[in-house]
Amino acid sequence: MSQQPRRSSGTLQGLRKPIPWPDGKPFRILSIDGGGIRGILPATMLAEIESRYLGGRCVGDYFDMITGTSTGGIIALGLSIGKTAKIILDLYIEHGDKIFPPARYNFFNLRKIWRSVQGAQHHRYDPAKLEGPLRHILQSSKIGDAERRLCIPSFDGFTEVNVFKTPHHRDYKMDWKEDMVTVAMATAAAPTYFPVYKNGERMFADGGVWANNPVMLGLVDALVCYQLQRRQVHVLSLGTGDTEIKFTEGQILHGGLWDWKEIISSAMHLQSQNANGQAGLLIGRDQLIRLNAPPPSSGQKPIDLDDYARACAELPGIAKKLIEDNGDVIRDRFLFAPADPYPAYYGSRAG
Repeated sequence: MSQQPRRSSGTLQGLRKPIPWPDGKPFRILSIDGGGIRGILPATMLAEIESRYLGGRCVGDYFDMITGTSTGGIIALGLSIGKTAKIILDLYIEHGDKIFPPARYNFFNLRKIWRSVQGAQHHRYDPAKLEGPLRHILQSSKIGDAERRLCIPSFDGFTEVNVFKTPHHRDYKMDWKEDMVTVAMATAAAPTYFPVYKNGERMFADGGVWANNPVMLGLVDALVCYQLQRRQVHVLSLGTGDTEIKFTEGQILHGGLWDWKEIISSAMHLQSQNANGQAGLLIGRDQLIRLNAPPPSSGQKPIDLDDYARACAELPGIAKKLIEDNGDVIRDRFLFAPADPYPAYYGSRAG
């Protein structure tokens, strides 16, 4: 059996030829972080925007590009084909407890202990419980069917970064045939939570490992694909809940594997900080609106990526308050008129 070629084997050697973009016309990017069931936070924010400002119309129609990682990638894919944020939010609310079933309490809490032991050697959840609702939302749509430009990160079996892209540039020939469900499952295959996603001979895992905050993926793609001035770009970046990372006493005194067992969470937090910082340097921090839940108060544990009960109980209220405080600025910056569907070079929408 022949091995699949590496995606990087087709890397362009040189500069991409930019596509003309009207002078002075804003280029609007929506960026959505990864975060498992905490995707309830950005989905609720977007649903609130639809309800308050758009009369229920899909908020994705007001962006030229949408980039999303893992749970954010699922939201991005749905928005790109005109599904409202409210419909996507309903998926989280109605199916979240089946995708991430709780380890219910029993005598001595043995089920929870057993899940922790099992999770050290095996993924925790059944991916079919996620794939079913995704097929209901995305159906048979392909990346080439999207009306909004997309950048959706994953990483593949060669442990190479992989960004699924719509055919919005002539060089983007590879991904337009991909089923959206395949892309959603690939970007959301979070290590330890779900197994590696296998599609034929190909294998994928969660893009959150390297780009949990995908804002720079969208920004760099826009700047290299189009003849844009940096100040033409406006970004709305949505998080899934922030946390403060502090050195523990064990990390300071010992520094062993046990003390650094949460290093992946730390890396994701720092990657997000860096991505926002870089984006702000490129376009000006005033061109980027970042909305996220505040860090938990002292002594309170952050919401886990699979904690359906707390996510449902706490995040919708936070999301609504964020839009109450920032919605008018978002309206003026992003919602002044629908964006034109992008001209596709390949696929069902190609001219």
